[in-house]
Amino acid sequence: MELALNLTKIFLASLCLLAVAASILKLGHWSVRMFDFPRLQLLAIAFVTMVLFFIPSLNTDPWSLGLLAGVVASFIFQAFKIYPYTFFGKKEVRVAKEHSRENEISLLVSNVYTPNRHVEKLIALVNRYQPNLVLTLESDEWWGKQLEIIEKDYPQQVKIPLDNQYGMHLYSNLPLDNIKELYLVEDDIPSIHAEVILPSGRKVQIHCVHPEPPSPSESDSSVPRDAELLIVGKNVKDADLPVLVFGDLNDVAWSRTTRLFQKISGLLDPRKGRGFFNTFHAKYPALRWPLDHIFHSKHFLLTKIKRLPSISSDHFPMYGRFQLAPENEQENQKEKLDKEEKDWTQETIDQSNPNILTI
Repeated sequence: MELALNLTKIFLASLCLLAVAASILKLGHWSVRMFDFPRLQLLAIAFVTMVLFFIPSLNTDPWSLGLLAGVVASFIFQAFKIYPYTFFGKKEVRVAKEHSRENEISLLVSNVYTPNRHVEKLIALVNRYQPNLVLTLESDEWWGKQLEIIEKDYPQQVKIPLDNQYGMHLYSNLPLDNIKELYLVEDDIPSIHAEVILPSGRKVQIHCVHPEPPSPSESDSSVPRDAELLIVGKNVKDADLPVLVFGDLNDVAWSRTTRLFQKISGLLDPRKGRGFFNTFHAKYPALRWPLDHIFHSKHFLLTKIKRLPSISSDHFPMYGRFQLAPENEQENQKEKLDKEEKDWTQETIDQSNPNILTI
């Protein structure tokens, strides 16, 4: 029994330390980058491991104390990473106190999971929340056909049906202008870029993205995903219009890439200080993290953000409603990039050999 307990402590402690080391390394291989995702789970593992060190009592030999110190450090490291997304963190986006329908925009983002056939659940959510924009990801010809029922309420559509799990459909009940269907990095992974005209006549620039994740079944490296996000970030950083970037980013909010994307673009994350809004995996509560995102420029205030009920996909849909500030812009909290970050950004983009650099 004692041997099993000691082996368990050593194994879990090693996992905690490995996760920290992987986070510090700037390698793109999926086996390293996968530790970006389960930080909440790693925090729980570190806590359990610390408890085990005191069962039945703390061993005070140097080896045990050193290992315990490493676990404590890993607990603090993981807690530091996710803290901004807890209710204790500082809110990055203020709440709109006044509402103007003419300057409001709402959106529903849903990775539908291509084999999923419960389209009626998504349609029910669209009918209930009546967003201005509906973005579906992983939607193929079948999904496009089934969603024709909402087209009467969403006369503006951008359809890219693909059977490779990277199809996307955008539906809008507001006018769209300057629509672009682009393949920024990979030849078979699209993104949608357009301008939405609000009832007030003001325009909002939108970017709908779904880059390829680092995984053994997708891409061995995170470089294509990282490059796509960084390219979008560089293109919107000096935009003349208010900006919304949303979709399944296949990355978590606290990863180096997404934090760098925010620093480059100057976009804000309405989840900070409000919760994780874990959208994946919908079917496994113990293995969830936030993959579906809505970022926006400083011009918006938050009216509502919500993770919606399951549509039998592996992702939960996300809903957000935002208000253009009538006069005072949202406080700009853009951080400056240091030289190392600039170099890593350029190296990552160059390694991906992108198709397009300017959107």
